[in-house]
Amino acid sequence: MRILESLRFIGKCRFLFLRSLHCPCLYLELGDNMTAAQIASGQSSALLNVKYDLDTLRKTTGVYITVHGHFYQPPRENPYLDAIERQGSAYPYHDWNERINYECYRPNVFARIVSEQGDVLGIVNNFEYLSFNVGATLMSWLERHDPEVYEGIVEADRNSGERLGGHGNAIAQVYNHIIMPLANERDKYTQIRWGKADFRSHFGRDPEGMWLAETAVDYPTLKALIDEGIQFIILAPSQAESCRPFPTEEEPNPEWLEVGGGQIDPTRPYRCFIEDGRHIDIFFYDGPISNDMGFDDVLLTSAYNFCGRLGQAVRGDHRPTQLICVATDGETFGHHKGGTEKCLAYCFQTEFAQRGWIPTNFAHYLSLHPPTWEVELKPVTAWSCSHGVDRWQDDCGCGGGGEWHQKWRKPLREALNWLRDELTEIYEAKGADFFHDPWLTRDDYIEVIRDRTPEAIMNFLYRHQHHPLSANEQVDALRLLEMARHSLLMFTSCGWFFEEISRPEGVQILRYAARAIELAGEVAGVQLEPEFRQKLTSAPSNVESFRNGQVIYDQLVVPARIPFEQVAAHYAITSLFTTYQPQDKVYCYRATQLDYQRQQMGALTLAVGYLNLSSKITWESSEFTFAVLHLGGWDFHCCIQPFTGRLAYHKIKDKLFEALTHASVAKMMVAMTQVFGDQSFDLENLFAEERQWIIRQITEQTRTSLDQIYSQVYRDNYSILRAFHREELPVPQELQVAAEISLSHRAKGGIQRLTQVVSDPPLIDNSLSELEAIATEAENMRCALSLPEVNPTLEGLCLDLLIRLLAECPSDTLVEECDRLERLIHVTEQMKLGLSFDRVQERYFSYLHHRIVPQCVNTDSKLDQDSKPPNPAQVAALLRLGKCLGVDVKPWLQVG
Repeated sequence: MRILESLRFIGKCRFLFLRSLHCPCLYLELGDNMTAAQIASGQSSALLNVKYDLDTLRKTTGVYITVHGHFYQPPRENPYLDAIERQGSAYPYHDWNERINYECYRPNVFARIVSEQGDVLGIVNNFEYLSFNVGATLMSWLERHDPEVYEGIVEADRNSGERLGGHGNAIAQVYNHIIMPLANERDKYTQIRWGKADFRSHFGRDPEGMWLAETAVDYPTLKALIDEGIQFIILAPSQAESCRPFPTEEEPNPEWLEVGGGQIDPTRPYRCFIEDGRHIDIFFYDGPISNDMGFDDVLLTSAYNFCGRLGQAVRGDHRPTQLICVATDGETFGHHKGGTEKCLAYCFQTEFAQRGWIPTNFAHYLSLHPPTWEVELKPVTAWSCSHGVDRWQDDCGCGGGGEWHQKWRKPLREALNWLRDELTEIYEAKGADFFHDPWLTRDDYIEVIRDRTPEAIMNFLYRHQHHPLSANEQVDALRLLEMARHSLLMFTSCGWFFEEISRPEGVQILRYAARAIELAGEVAGVQLEPEFRQKLTSAPSNVESFRNGQVIYDQLVVPARIPFEQVAAHYAITSLFTTYQPQDKVYCYRATQLDYQRQQMGALTLAVGYLNLSSKITWESSEFTFAVLHLGGWDFHCCIQPFTGRLAYHKIKDKLFEALTHASVAKMMVAMTQVFGDQSFDLENLFAEERQWIIRQITEQTRTSLDQIYSQVYRDNYSILRAFHREELPVPQELQVAAEISLSHRAKGGIQRLTQVVSDPPLIDNSLSELEAIATEAENMRCALSLPEVNPTLEGLCLDLLIRLLAECPSDTLVEECDRLERLIHVTEQMKLGLSFDRVQERYFSYLHHRIVPQCVNTDSKLDQDSKPPNPAQVAALLRLGKCLGVDVKPWLQVG
């Protein structure tokens, strides 16, 4: 049977069938991976695409499953740059957000269901079936740095809402993960309002539920949530005190049941009433299973294990309906436990359905089964502390591991509470000078945080100002609001969570405090830092060299401040390596180049410029004159001073370039000191990202020279090396190293040439032949190629080639293009580079099931009228490419 005919047969045999044995209203759609023989014999495929009809979703009986993932990362942005700087501990990724994205968030948006051979049978967006919350700062990071994952999460919420009667899977989170019972009343409301507004900006709807940081709760927090229209929250079973069924005519005063030891039944929702008679609904997750998800190494290794454990929680008391709900950190699925997103995908796609279980979310379940029981909570509790919320304010032992004390927690909390109260007085006093209602303005400031365009900020100020603000008043108003924002960020719970104040999380919240102190000084002229530093002396560190919080503040926080002059110096030094546009940006600053001139004399390079810098956040701006002298290698000498006028600037420029003509370092240094004084900046004053980039640029010439030396050694001793390998003798280390460096250098050059000729097929073939020869030579010489920086380039190249191939499909050169991409994939595997083909695989899988198969099986469809389907040879080439990419295409290859 020919390929096209077989494809049409398989496609037309696609059907829905009734699973009456397990779930009368659950339909399963057979996947395209079934062979004609399987369809004819009635066998089920390895992959079942779950489809629920309307009656299933409206049913009020059966077992419902909700798996909740709390996806969150602590804020890591530099308070001055509004960006995360490179974190070496996250290597080979830029920072921990990026690393966890590739280990968790992206794999869950594109979760694989694989065969026993590891080939992809299906790709599932787990967020479409998970109940989830994504922290506001993390969601904004994804929006900026991985739009594909961001859109996948948003689309998953939209699709789940369409499937579940308008109840999407996403719920909101208190904005920056503060411990709500430890927040004052005003901060409680702002956290909720910012969380709701941030949620709306992403998902286009109001949240029905809200995740509380660490599930920390007290009754004032419940009141605030009710006031703000939140319908439900999720808590740990240990947070319940007692419960009872609702009063009825038959039982007007049912007995309260004590469940303080975590014995509450988590298979039903509960209603919690506050003093004024209003209420909020609460779900308690299954504690033992949720704990095992986080800490048991076996539970999530297979869908069979996971579903078996969930099945143990199903009550066999013939109740008409029950909800099995579990909750854990979302990063469990892929980051903490690698590959476990595949377990979830298979459960959602197949295993739950086979057991007759209906995956749902909390809001949807509430719409079908409102609470019939009420609950009373313990006074102040959280899910990760058995002492209430002492983990975030006292030396309770939680999170310490038994080795280090946490005596620093209480003094740190007290110091920040004092600072918050001082900042509150400043905000109220100065805010009254600008705004109708300063606290309403703070609540609405989330609009600016989400959109810092000049138009959005002007509209915001116009709505809240009580008189037209001058330019200077606008700057002070924005400084004041940023001060208020940082006064909230400094209470992010992560700062107390671990065992030591000098960890990155503790330093981060102190950096927010320092920025708030600095802004308070700029707006109100007050000096809060001396007393704050003094209070930090009471926070003892476990690290002997730090001693206490004040030393940590002085050594790790104060040096990280970035004055405007340092931003100007950064611009000046990097201008020697980067061609800036007249209007450009340096992180969150707008840089306007008003004049710039660069000259080189011998080994010396001098640049002089006139620059305007303005903050996109506070709108403060300054103009600077700068001069930067590169002495060669690592030596830079940069001087900055405020711009004092064009005449003075041109005199400076003339004097410095006149000194340069002597090509004397001494004369240049004297001239720069005469003009600018003794203060100067060098390479160490650059922001980490660019500093490391410049270091690499400077060393490139040295590396090239060394590569040439090693290549010569390798060429001169090639025959000797071959003899050693032929005789199976130990190769002298010096010769083996020379071979590996030489071949790695050649491979890097070949890859660079390949990326430059991607639009020229003959040149691509020549480059591929060159790389294949290098790979073969490396194998013969038993060399491990060292190419740590080429993977992103090659991964992007493979994706670009596939996108171009599919966009032009079918084309006259399709077979050759498929073969060319296969060659590239094979040569990277031969070089043992360890490339990730996930994105290529995802793009191919989508095209396979949405374009290739439909075009071939639906000969009468409109699609066929609009685009010509591939011919048999082209289909065969596309399927071979899929096999190369690890996508399961065996059914179609077999029938071909």
